[in-house]
Amino acid sequence: MNRPSLAGAAASTAEADLRLVVGLGNPGDRYRDTRHNVGFMALERLACEEAAAFRQQARFHGVLAEVGQGPQRLRLLMPHTYMNDSGRSIRAALDWFSLRPAELLVVVDDMDLPLGRLRLRGSGSAGGHNGLRSAIAHLGTEAFPRLRIGIGAPADTPAERRARTLGHVLGRFSPQEQPLLEDVLSEVTAGIGLIQRLGLERAGNRLNGFRAQAASA
Repeated sequence: MNRPSLAGAAASTAEADLRLVVGLGNPGDRYRDTRHNVGFMALERLACEEAAAFRQQARFHGVLAEVGQGPQRLRLLMPHTYMNDSGRSIRAALDWFSLRPAELLVVVDDMDLPLGRLRLRGSGSAGGHNGLRSAIAHLGTEAFPRLRIGIGAPADTPAERRARTLGHVLGRFSPQEQPLLEDVLSEVTAGIGLIQRLGLERAGNRLNGFRAQAASA
């Protein structure tokens, strides 16, 4: 998907809902580029495309960048509270900017989706994800948009999956997965612009139908 610059995107009736995008992950070099940090990766990609820089913001317990201008301005937040306390950072940002949960998009990893799949929803449960669980607790509602990025499951059987979950989410993508990851991150950044311009429902038609596949050997 070709994504025009957020700074030059045309206004539309659906765009006004998205004001803050939060990528979930864990801070520090130990966790950098791990599967659990794919939300961070997406925001870093978007900031790089828009030539924006993240700056430490103690009031938000994280780092913040801004892209676009005027009604197109979009704030990108990466909490540095660690995943299980992400909601504290999100709550602080919403309060500071006087935003509603409906004006938020949380970008998060999802083991229930294979790498190469995305799922955009306007609300829903945490689905076992500790970052979303924290967000729901601090916001007091499940009614906020979230974009789940598939990272695949470590095993098929429930018992083996439980045993391998921690190592899987805190592990890095393999060299063979990197091209597929690049396609996914490009689609995510394009999709955020699409949400701004067209709204959740129409953007969801595109993002939820996205299928990226590894190239054949």
